[in-house]
Amino acid sequence: MSESSQHVLGLIAGQGRLPFLVAQGAKKAGLKVICAGLTDSAEPELAQYVDVFFNAAIARPGGWMRKLRRHGVCDTIMVGRVAKTKIYTPWRLVKYLPDWRALRIWYWRLRKHDKRNDSVLNAIADELASGGIILVDSTQYCKDSMADGGVMTRTQPPASVMADIEFGWPMVMEVGRLDIGQAIAVKEREIIAVEAIEGTADMIVRAGQLCKKGGWTLLKSAKPKQDMRFDVPCIGPDTIESLAKNRACCVVVEKHKTIIIDKHKTLDLADKLGIAVVGH
Repeated sequence: MSESSQHVLGLIAGQGRLPFLVAQGAKKAGLKVICAGLTDSAEPELAQYVDVFFNAAIARPGGWMRKLRRHGVCDTIMVGRVAKTKIYTPWRLVKYLPDWRALRIWYWRLRKHDKRNDSVLNAIADELASGGIILVDSTQYCKDSMADGGVMTRTQPPASVMADIEFGWPMVMEVGRLDIGQAIAVKEREIIAVEAIEGTADMIVRAGQLCKKGGWTLLKSAKPKQDMRFDVPCIGPDTIESLAKNRACCVVVEKHKTIIIDKHKTLDLADKLGIAVVGH
């Protein structure tokens, strides 16, 4: 890595607040941040928090890889939500007009693999590395936002929830190990819902619909061998608001491996809405 590259960070940004946290942390550390904002995902306001911002078509990585390298980028963080369901939309090849690198990821690097998150993300990382863009630990500039162990809110989980946590934690870890999803919903030692391709936010709504009387618990974990370069579990204010709206009483996350976006705001909101937040 050249001396100039050591002072530059690439940021491949999807939707949500997490790219903002990474950008702010990197700037605080004295780095120049060059951001490829994924089209239809990245927030336009992110441009105000980085040194260089350009739109990046999700299916044309070759172009934005060249732009990142032109700005001296080597180490890069990839964060933010991108709806995987877009992969399965009709006419996707016409709509997204993939370049040769995207086609290489999908039809060469993944030719002998399934299309689960780990497989896809590792294929993307390998393709980026072949062009000199090296994905690094996505949490290194937002360590203050990581979940602590124990109850993080003044609101305490009901006694009955402790049995649900004991019952559900091995289950959510197994769901992660199988790369199905990151979260499950539990009530009275019964699995109400399991996250799959729809993501945690939609799963919370589904759990609320299935458990009308409420009082259920969301458990969200990293994978047993979580690659901290991507897909690190997150919760934030939106998560808490949705949990309250859908009558949950507690959220349990994996300590030191889950990012709590806008941590103080999220925990204060949880207390206001009566949601216990626990690090396991």
